[in-house]
Amino acid sequence: MAEPLLSVTDLHAGYGRAEVLTGLNFHLDARQVVTVIGPNGAGKSTTLNALMGILPARGKIVFDGVDLSGVPLEERVMLGMALVPEKRELFGTMAVEDNLVLGGFRAMRLKVPNWRSELDRVYTLFPRLQERRAQLAGTLSGGERQMLAVGRALMSRPKLLMLDEPSLGLAPLVVREIFRTIERLRADGVSILLIEQNARAALDVADYGHVLETGAFMLEGPAAQLASDPRVIETYLGAARKGA
Repeated sequence: MAEPLLSVTDLHAGYGRAEVLTGLNFHLDARQVVTVIGPNGAGKSTTLNALMGILPARGKIVFDGVDLSGVPLEERVMLGMALVPEKRELFGTMAVEDNLVLGGFRAMRLKVPNWRSELDRVYTLFPRLQERRAQLAGTLSGGERQMLAVGRALMSRPKLLMLDEPSLGLAPLVVREIFRTIERLRADGVSILLIEQNARAALDVADYGHVLETGAFMLEGPAAQLASDPRVIETYLGAARKGA
C-alpha cells in the first residue's frame, strides 16, 4: 500500500502561550482532496500555517516521505507544498502575468524544462486571467484575485495545493466557479487540502473530511458520509439538507 503524501501525527500549534491545535492526526493520499471544515476560530488557518512552517509546531509532519521537523518554509515550498492564503497575498502593483511568473520560482529553481508553459495551463483554467494578463493585480475583482492566487500556486507545479478559505468574501456565482475549478483540479490528479467554512461546497468536492472545533477533530469520514451525518447537517449544512 502506498504511503500517504502527507501524514500528520499529534500536531500542536498556536500563538505564543495560547495553544490552538491540541493534537491533530490526519493524512492525505496523492490525488486526493481532503477538507477541514469548522467555525471561525476553530484552528483551520492555524493548521495550514503549522504545516507550511509559518508557525512553530510540535508533533510529526511527514510530506512525500520527508520528515519536516526543523525544515524551514522555503524548503517546504521546494519540496512541493503550495499554500494559497486566505488574504491571497498578491503583488498588487505588478501585472497579472508577472505574479504568475513569480509563482514559477520553484520550477525554475529545479530547472524544470519549459516551466513557463505552465502559464498556458493556468490560462486554460482561468481564461479571465489571460484577458487581464497585463492588468495590475491590485485592480482585479475579488474573484479574479482568488483565481490569480490559485494560478500562481499552480505555477510551482506543487505536489500538494493547500487552499485557505477560497470562497471567503466572494459572491455566490464566483464561489461556484471557484469550486468548479477545484473539481477540475481534482480530475487532473492534483492533491488538495481544502480549508473551508462553506461546508456544503467543500464536502461536495472532497473525498474525505474532518470537522475541526476548538483545535481538535470532532468528526471525520468520507465526505459523502459526513454530508449526511445529522450532527454535520444540524450545525453546518442547515435543515434544507435533511430532505436532500
